Amino acid sequence: MRILVIVPTYNERGNLEPLVRKLLGLGLGLEVLVVDDNSPNGTGEVAERLSKVFPELHVLHREKKEGLGRAYVAGFRYALEHGYDVIIQMDADFSHDPGYIPRFLGKLKEGYDLILGSRYVDGVNVINWPMKRLLLSYLANWYSRKVTGMPVWDATGGYKAFRRKVLENLDLNRVSASGYAFQIETTFRAWLKGFKVCEIPIVFWDRRWGESKMKFGVAWEAVWLVWKLRLEKCLRGLRWTSRWSS
Repeated sequence: MRILVIVPTYNERGNLEPLVRKLLGLGLGLEVLVVDDNSPNGTGEVAERLSKVFPELHVLHREKKEGLGRAYVAGFRYALEHGYDVIIQMDADFSHDPGYIPRFLGKLKEGYDLILGSRYVDGVNVINWPMKRLLLSYLANWYSRKVTGMPVWDATGGYKAFRRKVLENLDLNRVSASGYAFQIETTFRAWLKGFKVCEIPIVFWDRRWGESKMKFGVAWEAVWLVWKLRLEKCLRGLRWTSRWSS
């Protein structure tokens, strides 16, 4: 089983080397893909240097910053083109502990198709966030759950593991969100297609170094996206009703 961990980066120079060393030190035989959006602080150059030391590390350079979603889609395409069986996505800032990866893989062995690292499935497990941001995140997930009907407690989280077949069936050309709404969209489309989705509790730590990339426009994208997804779900239901009636 070939496992690829996709790590999108933009100005993550200080985080990248310790993260790569910790991932490759897990002893799971996994590989890492850094997708760098032309970071002005030299993150891409650090990634290239590390790839000379660690053959399990690959680097994908993009011309400019186009949002988290676009970076992940580029990484997903790379994973599919290069024959990986399991694709894991995670942040570069150590908010996602690599130590949870064996639990992700264990759930895949149990038969699940998409595993979500959830901050809210077992209480609230977020460390060092301001209360305002924590409330915004928690309410955003409540809002997403109510509007879309998707039974997921943490749809906006970015720590996930996919079976290859999930990404093959998502139709990456249709994934429209570029910011954090991308997380809601990919999980929703997988759930809507009937793939088995599982949440495991994780502790989320605020980033060690650097600045958060959360902007108002990113949050607004998620507000309207969930209604678009709800409409898609309703239209899919109408098509099924029409098929059975005819």
